[in-house]
Amino acid sequence: MDSQATHYSANRIHTRKVIIAALMAALTCVGTMIIKVPTPTMGYIHPGDGFVLLSGLLLGPLWGALAAGIGSALSDLIGGYFIYVPATFVIKALTALVGYFVFKAISRILSNKTELPTLIISGIAGEAVMVLGYFLFEIFMLAIVNKTSISAGVVASFAGIVPNIIQGVFGVIISTIVYPVLRRLV
Repeated sequence: MDSQATHYSANRIHTRKVIIAALMAALTCVGTMIIKVPTPTMGYIHPGDGFVLLSGLLLGPLWGALAAGIGSALSDLIGGYFIYVPATFVIKALTALVGYFVFKAISRILSNKTELPTLIISGIAGEAVMVLGYFLFEIFMLAIVNKTSISAGVVASFAGIVPNIIQGVFGVIISTIVYPVLRRLV
């Protein structure tokens, strides 16, 4: 009887995690699509990165990365940014992963004494991955797809850094404000 109860409890926890991951993926997708501030690089700034970071922080490395990657990639797919879908999946999954692991490492070092600096630093680390990831992808896309030189791709890709940093800052602010509330619910 105890093994049945344990099995039931494990299934229930797994089901709950899948449901929360699906919810975070949906929130990431909607957060990315609903509020868009266009940038000169044909992209847009959005609050979806807050949910990307929250996915990693709340769900852990596997489910957080999947929720962040799927939600963000789905937004690109629905929005017609087809060429970005695979890159977005990888970049946003890595953003959530790095945010999670940095948060855990700093929490251990500080012995969970203070949460605010830990959230900010882990958010910055995760968003740095996003900025670097899109910078590298833009170089690839401009150099290979548009048949320009690598150096021309590098120069053109610099235009996306500032908008991505702005987006990252908003993501860190959103996740830092919302995390303490959602942590209690999840």
